[in-house]
Amino acid sequence: MENKWIIDTLHSVVGFKVRHMMISNVTGTFGTFSAEATTEGEDFSTAKIDFKAAIDTINTGVADRDAHLKSPDFFDAATHPELLFHSTGVKQLASDELEISGNITLHGVTNPVTLKAEFAGIAVDPYGQTKAGMSITGKIKRSAFGLVWSAVTEAGNVVVGDEITLNCEVQLIKQ
Repeated sequence: MENKWIIDTLHSVVGFKVRHMMISNVTGTFGTFSAEATTEGEDFSTAKIDFKAAIDTINTGVADRDAHLKSPDFFDAATHPELLFHSTGVKQLASDELEISGNITLHGVTNPVTLKAEFAGIAVDPYGQTKAGMSITGKIKRSAFGLVWSAVTEAGNVVVGDEITLNCEVQLIKQ
């Protein structure tokens, strides 16, 4: 039996981090996102997943930096308003570990990515909704998506690193 799941945006966080000046990390989140998954029964190793996030909802906690990230120097939110992910396969690595393969489209460019998911299980909440939870991580290179804005400090440090770490805490609601 096929089940449909949607992301519980009230109990999920879609985040990222990137090196700043090669000495620290800047973190951020997307404020608006959606996802659907279909599974055979409640077996997430059979999942087909589609996800999207609104670029203009990036939040790093600094309004000027957020505006720069949304500008043509980076994501160009006016031209490329969404980050998209479509899974191409899921592999069960352990009872609580999945490997999710798929394609990310960002800034008008699509590239393959492999994500790791720590599957926390399935539970029924106090309102009778069946929910599944997982922590999803992965890495992409922003240059692979044409996001190449850069600057160098006087000491020779790159201002923004190329590698982006994706960190998502996800709760899905069975429909």
